[in-house]
Amino acid sequence: MQTETRRQLELLEEIERDPDISQASLADQLGVAVGTVNWHLKRLIAKGYVKVKRAQRRKLRYIITPEGIAFRARLTVNYIEQSMRLYRRVRSRVREQLTEVRAAGFNAVRIEGEGDIADICRLTCLEQGVQITQDPEVPALLVIGTRVVLQLTPELQGSETI
Repeated sequence: MQTETRRQLELLEEIERDPDISQASLADQLGVAVGTVNWHLKRLIAKGYVKVKRAQRRKLRYIITPEGIAFRARLTVNYIEQSMRLYRRVRSRVREQLTEVRAAGFNAVRIEGEGDIADICRLTCLEQGVQITQDPEVPALLVIGTRVVLQLTPELQGSETI
């Protein structure tokens, strides 16, 4: 999901949780500058997805319109579809890589990296009956962002990427 689209979804979700949230709090929760939050909010307001009402003298209340709710639903479905495509692509490629691992005479791998992609690698290894170890003598699945690189030997011979 593109950064802008993801931020819009996150903003709408946070506003839904707390309509009285400040732009500073939104910025903290999303890990962006207040100016970035302000820019996105102005765009959401201009598109009719969010309305602003004055709650108190200096406090604003953000209200998601019915169009905004429909927009958030579309963004959510899009995010889930993209995530599932990535999940299926990674699992398929890791299965191919595990076939290469077995063809090279191994039944175990190291997984180098953390996060969701590494978790998908672990699940695929379990499903395929391939042991996960820390042994430096076995091939490694190197998680680099959303890519998984097969390292058959320590010198990266025969490496392939998805």
